[in-house]
Amino acid sequence: MMRFRTSVVSAALLTIFAAGLAAQKKPETSSAKVLALENKWTDAYKLKDVTSMNSLLNEDVIVTVEDGGIYSKTGYIAHVSDTNVHVDVAEIGDVKIRMHGNVAVVTGGYHEKGTSKGKPYEYRDRFTDVWMNVAGAWQLIASHYSVPTKD
Repeated sequence: MMRFRTSVVSAALLTIFAAGLAAQKKPETSSAKVLALENKWTDAYKLKDVTSMNSLLNEDVIVTVEDGGIYSKTGYIAHVSDTNVHVDVAEIGDVKIRMHGNVAVVTGGYHEKGTSKGKPYEYRDRFTDVWMNVAGAWQLIASHYSVPTKD
């Protein structure tokens, strides 16, 4: 009887431990997926990859860029497709992801360098992106870029 009780207790503890591990892994897995999508979005922007951009952006997305311009999905894709702009560098860093159920809030730094209408430019921004898991697929629902103030 003692052996049976020990087996039941061991099995219960193992089940609780496994459930705890599964609960811990889910946010990490979602965070990793969102980080991969952030990188994919950055690459799609640099390469003017409209197909990828279209799949990443929710139909109702709102994107605010450095100069205060506000874009819908179609407006942002048109903005990205501008042939007068050539992006040489587009990279993110200092990325932090906060998971809230089916919503991820991503903050970080953004560096972009290139030419616009033949003139060089360079941005060093901060960004906040909001991703939502919609029917099993993560999509960007809001993005805001701002130029940090100088002290």
